[in-house]
Amino acid sequence: MMSLASERRAHLAAQPELLRAIQRGIEKEGLRVDASGNLAATPHPAALGSALTNPRITTDYSESLLELITRPLPDAEALVGELTDIHAFVALRNPAEPIWNQSMPAHLPPEADIPVAWYGTSNTGMLKHVYREGLAWRYGKVMQCIAGVHYNFSLPEAAWDGLADGETPQDRRNTGYMALIRNFTRHAWLPMYLFGASPAVSRSFLQHAGFEAQLTQLSPDTFCLPWATSLRMSDLGYKNPNQSDLQLCYNDLDTFTARIHNAVTTPWPAYEAIGTHRDGRRIQLNTSILQIENEYYSSIRPKQTTGRCERPNSVLRQRGIQYIEVRCMDIDPWTPAGIAIETCRFLDAFLLFCAVEDSPLFPPPGFCRESQDNFAVVSREGRRPGLLLQRDGCAVGLRDWAQEALDRIEPYARLLDAHSGDGSHVAALELQRAKALDPELTPSARLLAALRDDGREFHDWTLAQSQAHWAALQQRGLPAGTLAAYDAAAQASLAEQAAIEAADTISFEDYVARFHAALGDAPAR
Repeated sequence: MMSLASERRAHLAAQPELLRAIQRGIEKEGLRVDASGNLAATPHPAALGSALTNPRITTDYSESLLELITRPLPDAEALVGELTDIHAFVALRNPAEPIWNQSMPAHLPPEADIPVAWYGTSNTGMLKHVYREGLAWRYGKVMQCIAGVHYNFSLPEAAWDGLADGETPQDRRNTGYMALIRNFTRHAWLPMYLFGASPAVSRSFLQHAGFEAQLTQLSPDTFCLPWATSLRMSDLGYKNPNQSDLQLCYNDLDTFTARIHNAVTTPWPAYEAIGTHRDGRRIQLNTSILQIENEYYSSIRPKQTTGRCERPNSVLRQRGIQYIEVRCMDIDPWTPAGIAIETCRFLDAFLLFCAVEDSPLFPPPGFCRESQDNFAVVSREGRRPGLLLQRDGCAVGLRDWAQEALDRIEPYARLLDAHSGDGSHVAALELQRAKALDPELTPSARLLAALRDDGREFHDWTLAQSQAHWAALQQRGLPAGTLAAYDAAAQASLAEQAAIEAADTISFEDYVARFHAALGDAPAR
């Protein structure tokens, strides 16, 4: 008798068009720095277009923190190719400020001098700016300078007919994506071990953040955790302690959105003490646990495309989940685009595994503390010899569980290869098997070994890597037509921003009120 997973794989194997219709996209962050590796103090370069309206190049928290965004694409090679093209365009049009190719930040100025992203004077732009001002008041600016790679993944609507239950296509899609999220949560420690690449930081970050006493000094300016895989995703990275008790439910979308709604409408005393206005200007959007839905930081999110003044929570309830966003991937410092094609191919097989395999509901309240603890311990000490994780209340060795998980992912790599006409997904999986057997092959171990072997500081090593990638991107260049298209898009985005600013007819305070009203009433739990 076939298992449920085998039946589902057979369903996909019989319809290769479903596998060919899988979409993936990337949002990759990176700080602009000067020739010494210091945070760039310049405004967002005009040659890159408007950070508000350019669909390929924007900013995240800081004016200096670029975010480069691909289209949804049908295969990993095209995806990394487009991401590399966007990097090359930035390198050609802003050659003096390389992108810092590491998740933990470059040398930072005093916190007051870290520039918050600016999106112009429109109500839409000011909403984005004030939200980021609120983040600064709540958590400080230093944490907002940590960067990563977000990997977006979607299956075609018809695929869910054979993978999930529900009365309508939207019901099946929601049920299927929430099951994927639960399985990803159970195994989220695995990509942390395999791809975590931020085991070290510069002293300047620790002085700002106050974590120096928790780390080991590797050299005068470099500190690390000896067995860490990703300080970025550890409790030393971008974390909000006030969110630790939210325990969002991943069993169903209705309960998930109800708890998010509660978080963005429930006041928090410390934020009430800050207030929403100071010196006659707005400094945060509200005093709730979360200003907006995106303030909740997690390793994976359900997503739906939003328009101006739409709320992510509301559109999730109305239109359902469109795709998932994996948020825990560190920047790969050895690749110009910050992520390798082989990494994308493994993620595709891993996420297909998460979508297809049986995914039992989490026990009440719908949140898995055991999985969160495994993720935290692997981020801080994932390469520690003999490290034990917890699975269903029992201790299991990381190495054993990793090999078992990779065995279970292999059929999905083979399924993808059967319809791509090559063995590239299995080859990508085999690269990860080698890391499971030998922790010294992981990116985190390789980075620490490079620092020791080269006798260089973390900052100097990363700056050299970033500058080498920048030179290679400039030499690579772009075809004339591609370069012209990116230039045209940049200019069109500036015109679009100007049109949005000219079209505003209400005050910013009224716009904020309208934005809050778009959240709607609390959904039933």
